[in-house]
Amino acid sequence: MGFAGSGKTTVFNTLTGLAVPVGFGGEVRLGTVKVPDERIDALSKIFKPKKTTYAEIIFADIPGEHGAEKKGLSRKALVQIRDQEVVCLVLRAFPNPALETKPDPPADLESFHTECILSDLDLVERRLDRAKKDKPDAMELAAFERMKTTLEHGWPLRSLSPEALNRDYLKGYGFLTDRPLLVVLNRSEQEAAAPLPDELTRRLAELHAAGMVLSASVEAEIAAMDPADQPAFLADLGLAESARTRFIRTAYGLLDLISFFTVGEDEVRAWPIRRGTRARQAAGRIHSDLERGFIRAEVVPYHVFMEYKSEPALRDAGRLQVEGKDYVVADGDILHIRFNV
Repeated sequence: MGFAGSGKTTVFNTLTGLAVPVGFGGEVRLGTVKVPDERIDALSKIFKPKKTTYAEIIFADIPGEHGAEKKGLSRKALVQIRDQEVVCLVLRAFPNPALETKPDPPADLESFHTECILSDLDLVERRLDRAKKDKPDAMELAAFERMKTTLEHGWPLRSLSPEALNRDYLKGYGFLTDRPLLVVLNRSEQEAAAPLPDELTRRLAELHAAGMVLSASVEAEIAAMDPADQPAFLADLGLAESARTRFIRTAYGLLDLISFFTVGEDEVRAWPIRRGTRARQAAGRIHSDLERGFIRAEVVPYHVFMEYKSEPALRDAGRLQVEGKDYVVADGDILHIRFNV
């Protein structure tokens, strides 16, 4: 999301390859993108499967407000943001002829943050008012009191650790300030390779948010190029990789997702799971029968597989791990599930 004139829809179009009209004020538009992963590329070269499947993320373009100078967020926009797992705020840092005001990213960030704080505080206070009649669990009441104090001090709920706040009580509320936040500074082409300003970096750290720089106009050019020409163009700008790649990787990380892989002649595939997922639940991502009839998982870390390049060689070297249902799957693990139903 972003305030009018921030270039958020151009960013969305660049990421997804869609062509949503700029200034579109209707419903949320969705776009699915593949998560770039060099490990999947390498495994596909080895197995030469019939199909290669990457992990995916769905991006949503939240409609902006009508009126070029309007800064507030409508109730409808807030509800639409609550439906997302990660919030990306696009800040304008380039001259826009359609706007009379000069770009002021720190002020826009504070405006957005304040709106989210007030919206969350309203939810918390309403729950506490109901508590006078409901007589809720004492632990739940304590959690909401803790949230109220945090929000009243201007701090986002994401700043509270799992130990400080039991988030089991937050389910169904969609608190905006408890969502991971990625702030994108949208700049002109001349500043595309410059780092985030120190002032913004410090403020993002205080808000427990991530930040990155891009130039939506430049990224649109890159996306339209032949892939073979992209590296040279990026190098001329002083960039190592496209913002699209950096953005998707950052969003994936903010979701606290990792990927495990299944490999074979039919398909090489990345499966996204939450960090800390155990083997039996990971098997369920592939198929419910695998979770229900789970016996064991044969596990090979990606870096180990790339040393031997084949399952027979791994077995001969004794490098194939056999793990039970409580094994915590690591990023890059290659799994083969044994099951019986």
